[in-house]
Amino acid sequence: MEFLYVVIGMVLVFDFINGFHDSANSIATVVSTKVLSPLTAVMFAAFFNFVAFMIFSLKVATTIGKGVVNPDVINLTVIASALFAAIIWNLVTWWWGFPSSSSHTLVGGLVGAAVAKAGFGSVIMSGLVKIGLFIFIAPVLGMVMSFFISVVVLHLSRRSTPSKVDKLFRRLQLVSAAAFSLGHGGNDAQKSMGIIWVALIVTGHATMHDPIADWIVIACYSAIACGTLLGGWRIVKTMGQRITKLKPFEGFCAETAGALTLFGATELGIPVSTTHTITGSIIGVGAPKGASAVKWGITTKIFWAWILTIPISALIGGLAFLIMNTLVG
Repeated sequence: MEFLYVVIGMVLVFDFINGFHDSANSIATVVSTKVLSPLTAVMFAAFFNFVAFMIFSLKVATTIGKGVVNPDVINLTVIASALFAAIIWNLVTWWWGFPSSSSHTLVGGLVGAAVAKAGFGSVIMSGLVKIGLFIFIAPVLGMVMSFFISVVVLHLSRRSTPSKVDKLFRRLQLVSAAAFSLGHGGNDAQKSMGIIWVALIVTGHATMHDPIADWIVIACYSAIACGTLLGGWRIVKTMGQRITKLKPFEGFCAETAGALTLFGATELGIPVSTTHTITGSIIGVGAPKGASAVKWGITTKIFWAWILTIPISALIGGLAFLIMNTLVG
């Protein structure tokens, strides 16, 4: 029973650190365009993150719980090892200021721990391949949609003065930021809920047919909101300033494209990265200004962080399992 409490505590720590990383994606554009102050943006994003659970079904939580590795293999040691890997990689990439994926580091940690326990046969390859493909599909979708949305916006605004365009999209960016925060909450905040749910199932405190308890939902949303408040600013700077400089209409286009991508993925039950999605969307709005408008040096480093996240997290998760299994056993 004590180990279950430790695991739940680790989930909430992961969720808090997830706020360092991924919740910053919800506010990076709206802060960088100076539409909202950082504190106001945090509260704005946290509110719509929380409201999201009333809008989206918990399909992503189910995928994390039983769509990555065989549920029969999962125990508290596997979960704890996966969380340890996710926490370590998130802290490292946060310190570097690279917007890596909390979703994929958790998936990598689960895969590594499960393989260390029961071999490669424990991995549900169809689920892993689907998640892996969306490492590339999500940012490309965001990029393509934001590019076309920005082209349409530029065309419709061609007869307006820059000051009128700026004033209009400062207001519209509140709508797009709210939509992206809803998409973020609907997809990202569910991952920690799914882990706690599975931990309760493997210890006999819940069944696969039980709904996720309200206290789990409230605890996870609270943890991710606190993480956003206290630690996301390194990532905000990278997302909002170091990829391409953003104006309010560009922030609106990026957030709208990112929100549409997240809505679709959440409805399909695919745990995509909000980081990947908004990064691709920001690159897309920079593209109409020419290739030189996107700072490809930092962008290339971000891409490498994406590619390495699952294998490195899997390695850490596997090693953590071997150590924890010895100590717990």
